[in-house]
Formats: sequence, C-alpha cells, structure tokens
Amino acid sequence: MKWILRSVVAAALLVCGLAVAPPAQADGERFVLISHAPDSDSWWNTIKNAIGVAGEQMDVTVEYRNPPTGDLADMARIVQQAAASNVDGIIVTIADFDVLEGPIVDAVDMGIPVITINSGTREQSQALGALMHVGQPEYDAGHGAGMRAKAAGVTDFLCVNHYITNPASVERCRGFADALGVDLGDQMIDSGQDPSEIKNRVQAFLNFNDAVNGILTLGPTSAHPTLQALDEMGLAGEMYFGTFDLSEEIARAIKGDTIAFAIDQQPFLQGYMPVVILTNLTRYGVLPSGHMNSGPGFVTKDNIALVEQYAGVYR
Repeated sequence: MKWILRSVVAAALLVCGLAVAPPAQADGERFVLISHAPDSDSWWNTIKNAIGVAGEQMDVTVEYRNPPTGDLADMARIVQQAAASNVDGIIVTIADFDVLEGPIVDAVDMGIPVITINSGTREQSQALGALMHVGQPEYDAGHGAGMRAKAAGVTDFLCVNHYITNPASVERCRGFADALGVDLGDQMIDSGQDPSEIKNRVQAFLNFNDAVNGILTLGPTSAHPTLQALDEMGLAGEMYFGTFDLSEEIARAIKGDTIAFAIDQQPFLQGYMPVVILTNLTRYGVLPSGHMNSGPGFVTKDNIALVEQYAGVYR
C-alpha cells in the first residue's frame, strides 16, 4: 500500500537523523467513491459536489461511480473493478452487507484503505475491515422522526420507501414505527422510483387507509411525488408529513407548512471528510480515531432560512 511505503521511508530517514519533507506526489493520489444510487437519484448531487470540492482542495483525483439502475450486483462489480485498478483508497456505501461483503473485504485484504459512508452501520463497517464509517444512524434518525410525529398526534402512518432493497431504508421506517409504538407491518410500501408510480401508490394507499394521519418519505425521490399526491387529494398541509433529506422543493414545502421537517444527514460531510482523511492517511500516515456521525439534524420552518440556500449543493 502506498501510504505504508511512504511511512517506512519516513521512519528510515528519521532513524538516520535526516529531515523529513512532505512526501512528493509525483503520481498523485486517486480515490473512488462508490454509491448504490441510480443515476436518477438527484440527492447524490451534494456528495458529488463534496468530492469535487475536497479533491480540488487536497489536490487529488476523486472519481464517482455507481450502478446506473441501482442494481447492487452491479455495484459489487464496480467495487471489484476499483480495487483492481490499484486506487489509493475506496469510499463506499454499505447498501447491502451480504452483497458487498466479499468485494469490500477483498479490497481491504489488498491493502487498499476503505472508508464506508451513508448506509450501513458502524458494526458492519468494522466487520468489513474499513477504517471508519461516516454517516447517520438510520434507525435512530427514524426514531427521532417518529417521536416528533407522536408529539404531533400521529397514530397511523405511511412510510414511502423508494429503495426498499437497501436495508438501511427499512431501518428508517422501523425506527419511526417503534417511536409511535406500532408495528411496521403493511405501513411501509415499496413505491419504486418512478415519480408517477410513486404518486399513484401513495394515493391508492391513502384512499384505502383513511385512518392514516402521518407520512414519512425517505428522500426527494419519494417526497416530491408524495407532495403531488397530497396536493391532488386536497391533503397538502392537512397530513402530518416528515421526510429525510433536503431539496429546493422540500425546502419550499417546509416554508409552506406542507412538510413539518426534513432530516438532514449532511451528505456533504459524507463525501468531503473521507477524501480529506484518506489524503492525510496516504501522505502522512495519520488517521482520526473512531467513526463520524454526519446526522441526524432536523430542518424545520424555524431554521430553514439557514440551510435552504445550500440545499442540493452543500446541504
């Protein structure tokens, strides 16, 4: 591994009593961030922006790769390809531990530093041999959302899951249900990712379950069509509505009292910090201790003015 070789050289120079200058970067560091997101998921634009900023500041190359349709088997192959290309570090989501375990562990065994981000848990990150995890505890975030909904009087809810094959998304819905003291059961729907289909499925669910008085969506992909569904049904502003993540449309809905809150997991940090950490590890052999929680933080009408100007870019 390049950072080990540099550390050995630096140690040898110190033993000989020679001054140690910062390592030369003749070949330049190259990192790859691999997400599970399909091309259609605009939420990841913030992370793409983050690695661009970090790459420029650190003077390194950072590539973003993803399975175009969100297929996790395809994602596993991308991890294998990145490892085979002899990159200096891999940043990767744990969208499905069982699917990704083999390729990630293989990369670690090859001596490639790996940082996990976004989906997955600290325990899973450690089991894979990753250096650290940068992300949001998803169950805790869902539970916090459910406590807010419970305080507002929500007793029956719909969780609109647009990426149900990602176990972390289910944990969000489960945490919400547990906070309300109800079983998740059929209250979570597999909405798919097509906007028209999401809107239709939300409307169908609400028409069939008139006791529902709260909705949780898991990001802009499901939040935007759900806003349209509620508007067409005359329920916009009448149904308690919380969501994960931010976008310009979600920010407008918060200001307009249609959405009560958005959970900001600060995705910019999920892209930016691993690049900074891997760069300093590669160059100087230094590494922070422990994991990093990037969220949750709740964005409401009270604080939306502080973050809306950066929604979709830095927030």
